Amino acid sequence: MTSGATSNDDVWLVIPVFNEAEVIRRVASDAAKTFPNIVCVDDGSRDDSTGEIIKAGVRLVRHPVNLGQGAAIQTGVEYARAQPGAKYFVTFDADGQHRVEDVVAMIDRLRTEPVDIVVGTRFAEGRSESVPFVRRMALRTIVFLSPRTRRMGLTDAHNGLRAFNKTVADQLDLMMSGMSHASEFVALIDHHHWRVTEQPVTILYTDYSRAKGQSLINGVNIVADGLLHTRMRK
Repeated sequence: MTSGATSNDDVWLVIPVFNEAEVIRRVASDAAKTFPNIVCVDDGSRDDSTGEIIKAGVRLVRHPVNLGQGAAIQTGVEYARAQPGAKYFVTFDADGQHRVEDVVAMIDRLRTEPVDIVVGTRFAEGRSESVPFVRRMALRTIVFLSPRTRRMGLTDAHNGLRAFNKTVADQLDLMMSGMSHASEFVALIDHHHWRVTEQPVTILYTDYSRAKGQSLINGVNIVADGLLHTRMRK
């Protein structure tokens, strides 16, 4: 079954939100035109993100204090996987970087191919040239320092755009609350033997989203935190 033959009622987008009042209403409203089931997790925002989410007409879950993106994703997935008919799940950034058409392609692959999780990659089909230089170096460094990531053939494991089935959603148990959850996601794929593949995606870098990016040293810190967490988890 392809996306043209379904209303996507069995798909849930999980959007972690922290101080995104400037853009979250537009991001959620645009995505809802294709994917009607969206839950935004307001992770202790200090601006009017909550009000903008409500205006977008999507589901809202709130953390009273900021716990970090990993915790927000875990909360959102737990909410979504409990909804009747939920089969497919997507982690989708709140800052307008991700494209709905890429999500459609990823969900199509989940419906038609023997895979459990599809991870977006910026490093395919010549797309890496659009990635800002410092961020590109940070992402390359992350892959270089992670033997597990290289072994699994992942080129952009810290891409926040992921689509997965209920097998993954039911087993997902992120313990790292901050940005290091991305390294933990890779460890869980390996641990649970989830069938993984990559999907070429285009990231929309605006002045707004560029200001929120990871530096090279932050990328190294994410990998270090992930390696430490992996050892603690064994």
